Amino acid sequence: MDKVLPFSLFTDHDVYLFREGKHFRLYDKFGAHTIEHDGVKGSYFAVWAPNAEEVSVIGTFNNWNSESHKLLPRWDGSGIWEGFIAHIAWGNLYKYAIRSNRDVLLEKGDPFALAWEQNVQAASVVSTTWFDWKDREWMRKRKKNNSLKSPISVYEMHLASWMRGTTDPERFFSYREIAERLVPYLKEMNFTHVEFMPLMEYPYDPSWGYQVTGFYAATSRFGSPQDLMFLIDELHRHEIGVILDWVPSHFPGDANGLHYFDGTYLYEHEDPRKGFHPEWKSHIFNYGRPEVRSFLISNAMFWLDRYHADGLRVDAVTSMLHLDYARNEGEWEPNAEGGNVNLEALKFLQDFNTAVYKGFPDVMTIAEESSDFPMLTKPVHDGGVGFGMKWMMGWMHDTLKYFKEDPLFRKYEHNKITFSSMYVYNENYMMPLSHDEVVHGKSSLIYKMPGDEWQKFANLRALYTYMYTHPGAKLLFMGGEFGQTGEWNFTRSLDWHLLEHSVHKGLQEYVKELNRLYRTETSLYENQFDRSGFEWVEANDDNNSVFVYLRKGSAENDMTMIVLNLTPRVFDYKIGVDEGTNWEVILNSDDKTFGGSGVLPEILDEEDDEWMYRPNSLVLRLPPLAGVVLKQKK
Repeated sequence: MDKVLPFSLFTDHDVYLFREGKHFRLYDKFGAHTIEHDGVKGSYFAVWAPNAEEVSVIGTFNNWNSESHKLLPRWDGSGIWEGFIAHIAWGNLYKYAIRSNRDVLLEKGDPFALAWEQNVQAASVVSTTWFDWKDREWMRKRKKNNSLKSPISVYEMHLASWMRGTTDPERFFSYREIAERLVPYLKEMNFTHVEFMPLMEYPYDPSWGYQVTGFYAATSRFGSPQDLMFLIDELHRHEIGVILDWVPSHFPGDANGLHYFDGTYLYEHEDPRKGFHPEWKSHIFNYGRPEVRSFLISNAMFWLDRYHADGLRVDAVTSMLHLDYARNEGEWEPNAEGGNVNLEALKFLQDFNTAVYKGFPDVMTIAEESSDFPMLTKPVHDGGVGFGMKWMMGWMHDTLKYFKEDPLFRKYEHNKITFSSMYVYNENYMMPLSHDEVVHGKSSLIYKMPGDEWQKFANLRALYTYMYTHPGAKLLFMGGEFGQTGEWNFTRSLDWHLLEHSVHKGLQEYVKELNRLYRTETSLYENQFDRSGFEWVEANDDNNSVFVYLRKGSAENDMTMIVLNLTPRVFDYKIGVDEGTNWEVILNSDDKTFGGSGVLPEILDEEDDEWMYRPNSLVLRLPPLAGVVLKQKK
């Protein structure tokens, strides 16, 4: 039987950078790599297990025998075990048999494996990320498409439950089958980007992908690495950007995964006050260990490099930054300065953003962060954390609280709508109506709305009008675009049959039109992260629950006016306008095309008298529970 031969892909400089936490392409070195050594084809294996007594490669080729192919420890004390084994090619199954310093034999998946099996054993698969990409034109234009001065409208989706097999509702579509259906759908709906909930390999379906074991492996539920690349390539070729959910915050205690990897707390903190997540029953990365930082930042770079991802949405940033997150008094330890900020995690996130934007300046990093942690989207060199954007969780909570109210009582919650304008430019915000808002008894978006069926749909169209005309990028979870009635259920497809009903079809048409408007009206996106892009006309009419504001582009006369009537009555409303402006209605959420009642928002009168601190005025008929968008004529 072929034995392990000495071989290494590591240079001394590689090892130095790895141990300093500054090697960001570890996927070129660690894992299984098919090579030719001394004229013989086989695979080189390398794994980090510094506290192990012995490491061997086990697999189908040696009947899973831990005595057959023992890797060789490097002489430099790096903790890296490596070696070449002949005749192991793509498709071979393998794991690492790691004998701990307490003489316990562990069987672990390869942390750098490019593919994993989907079964209890969860063996790693010798694989490749070679792919014949055809998205050169997208990559050339990506900087503009991902710019903060471009429209960013994101469709968030869970691949396993967006759409299931047409003849077998239990069957997952493959990446390629999804491409056939998803690409034309996103094009038709006018979304600019899609965000996939985690596609890194995970063992437990109810985790939705947020309990990752194979950080470098595309989940094999839907096919091979190349199948996922095909899906991304097709999206790019049709000018749709791809954002991947990335989870550097924690990992499960799965026996095949990173937990207790070499018989010690290697990737996680040993101290449970830092290393165990009480809310998710998972393990927290040790951000103070340089090799762990190299592992994680290399992982981010891997998905941007090998899979051409256009952005990473970083999950659970709040839990990373706060030592007391989900912990009671006495269950956490203050930092060296006596505070609750995890200084090691903060430094890691700064290093991550610095590395990503240096290596891929045309991508985006997005933080899911629900606290008011300062300067999250400010540059690292100015003392910020360095993210491109963060989710605007406060806007989401306030907006849903307002729209849940009976219109009769909305006047008492008026400031829930106006408050976001006080802080919207403190960070670069993305407004999320995400999966988190339609699970665990929170109900679907349409059933959060009060009133009868007509009022529910009218309210949701008005909410979407407010969302799409508010400063910032947009994110909508799948199903929200057509009024999915049930809560999201990860075990089955969305209820696409609802589109047989006119109210659901009308809502879908309205989201399509909002996306089109957002992409074509420069006033809605050019200054979406700049104070010059927004101005209140009427923010204080709580008695009528009416809001009027302007969105402004870079050109002097590039302007839209948005009027929200968030009560079910029809009435004529006087609005102050600037002298010399000339307005026309370009969108009405109450249009019959969208399932509305068909009240026309006519401009009934234009006057010279001062109103709302402006020199002129106009009178607009307001449809019920509706958003109206007007454009200044050139």
